[in-house]
Amino acid sequence: MTMRLRDQLTATARRMSQLGLSPGMSGNVSVRGPHGLIVTPSGIDYADLNPDDAVELKLDGSARAGQRTPSTEWRLHRDILVARPDVAAIVHTHSLFCTTVSVLRRPIPAIHYMVVLAGGDEIPCAEYATFGSAELAIAATRALGSGNACLLANHGMIALGDSLAGALRLAAEVETLAAQYWHASQLGQPHVLDRDELLKVKARFADYGQQKRRT
Repeated sequence: MTMRLRDQLTATARRMSQLGLSPGMSGNVSVRGPHGLIVTPSGIDYADLNPDDAVELKLDGSARAGQRTPSTEWRLHRDILVARPDVAAIVHTHSLFCTTVSVLRRPIPAIHYMVVLAGGDEIPCAEYATFGSAELAIAATRALGSGNACLLANHGMIALGDSLAGALRLAAEVETLAAQYWHASQLGQPHVLDRDELLKVKARFADYGQQKRRT
């Protein structure tokens, strides 16, 4: 199981980079493992990443001897996974438009109905704290609440999922929303969908897609 998760983690991190969500060696990815979590290492280009580079951590932050140094944001991933037992994977990016909005320290409002995919009526922005710090982990966990995405002030964004693929899909969707918000704001004040409309959208999403047919 652990080797399969390492493979999936590596593939997700590479795909995150290929999508342009995290340039260079920025951003990081984690997945809940059998003994805690598995997270991407620090300072390795995603193109050079292989499954053996992934770092297994216990929830107290300790790692097996002989492993790579974990991402500087391992506390961020650990604290979220502890606080949210419903979450299996986390993608943290420095994507262009999410980071741009985070520099303004604004949430992404409901300028498009797809915002409901993040679990709330807006995508909040966590308070600023130094990268890799316990304070950032606390701020992010607080901002997320029961939602599945948030911005990190002057930093980037976080997306959660019940799988690595799900977390990456949401990260890409949130980046699209941030881009739409930024572009619309150049022309004026964007109109924001109200609570009643978002409730209708959530109800429609409940049976969206290919549903299994009864036999």
